[in-house]
Amino acid sequence: MTDNTLKASPGQGGSLLSKDGVSFVLPFVVITSCFALWGFANDITGPLVKAFSKIFRMSVTEGALVQVAFYLGYFCMAFPAAMFIQRFTYKAGVMLGLGLYAAGALLFVPAQMTGMYYPFLIAYFIMTCGLSFLETSCNPYIYCMGSEATATRRLNLAQAFNPIGALSGMFVAMQFVQARMHPIDSATRAQLSAEEFEAVKNEDLWVLIQPYIYIGAVILVLLLLVRLIKMPKAGDTREEKSLGRALSELARIKNYREGVVAQFFYVGAQVMCWTFIIQYGARVFMSEGMDERAAEILSQKYNIIAMVFFTCSRFICTWFLRYISPGRLLALLGVAGVALTAGVITLTGVEGVWCLVGVSACMSLMFPTIYGIALEGLRDNVKFGSAGLIMSILGGSVFPPIQAAIIDSGVSIGPLPCTNVSFIVPLICFIVIATYGFRAYSRSNR
Repeated sequence: MTDNTLKASPGQGGSLLSKDGVSFVLPFVVITSCFALWGFANDITGPLVKAFSKIFRMSVTEGALVQVAFYLGYFCMAFPAAMFIQRFTYKAGVMLGLGLYAAGALLFVPAQMTGMYYPFLIAYFIMTCGLSFLETSCNPYIYCMGSEATATRRLNLAQAFNPIGALSGMFVAMQFVQARMHPIDSATRAQLSAEEFEAVKNEDLWVLIQPYIYIGAVILVLLLLVRLIKMPKAGDTREEKSLGRALSELARIKNYREGVVAQFFYVGAQVMCWTFIIQYGARVFMSEGMDERAAEILSQKYNIIAMVFFTCSRFICTWFLRYISPGRLLALLGVAGVALTAGVITLTGVEGVWCLVGVSACMSLMFPTIYGIALEGLRDNVKFGSAGLIMSILGGSVFPPIQAAIIDSGVSIGPLPCTNVSFIVPLICFIVIATYGFRAYSRSNR
């Protein structure tokens, strides 16, 4: 990747990865690796909601507490992270984020030793405090590595490597966790004696924690690399603007306010579609005579296909942004997401699973595009604005328990099973996203 290959298209404001004659190619590559690593963390977690439910003999709602703990860390640490990088540097924020990420991952070892569920939630929370620091630092850092005119495309290019990490996380969850867990199904586990249950649980927990041990070691290596590399200070400032003043200024910007809301609903939709595809697919395949474990593994294979669609669509849509405005493309993808989610709800066979796979192609552009649109024109409020958008990742903690509660309730509508009905929640989310896209497009054409 050279600076010559990363020029903006005519009329879009100069080079994609340089500013004032300074090249940002090397720091872009290093920081982009963080995008892949938090993608791994996000997407190894979704399939494990079902795994935790089986291991600890819990309901879907209790298992979804993994997602609550995971995304709560984003919410709690976003503004502290922004204040930290406001006082210090983006590089310092990245390093602290990597340190917390590694610490949370390695805490899975003592959590496994306790044999209890809640220490895992603490480990997830600490890990995502680190991810919150990373996203609050890396996204605006990438945003500042060039002109504002090319910022949305630059964010999409960096975010295009996020699903590569996500694919790795999904593959590891399927191949090294789900496939290696004890083969007995949930119904049989419920009948085990206390001694048998403890033996199976401890065996499965050891399988579950191994990927986190390895990723913790990888993160520590990257932390050392970031420490040693000289990073530019693009966007680093030492303004003494208070948090209250920054929030007051941000609250008056309609485009930003609506962007935070849209991002809240988008993350909720993403987490739901990638978490509950396991429950959705397992119901479909078990109705065709497949046993529970095989149905879950096959569902995860569809989840990986969905991520391949997501990855390919991210690169394709990034190219389309050269010719179509971000707001317009976001609106079109939002409408397509609504249509496909309607198919997920109304179709009860494997065609519904394929609609859910197709939803991922629609989601590919949404996070970085909402992010880029919302940050337009914020100037010295970019760091705090970024923190507000990262806080909106709380949607991944709020919406999945709602969908899980619908599944646990067993509520059905006519011939539609409760799993299908539960996808009404992401349907609403895509309607909100499409609306934001249309409004952003309208504002850009005034």
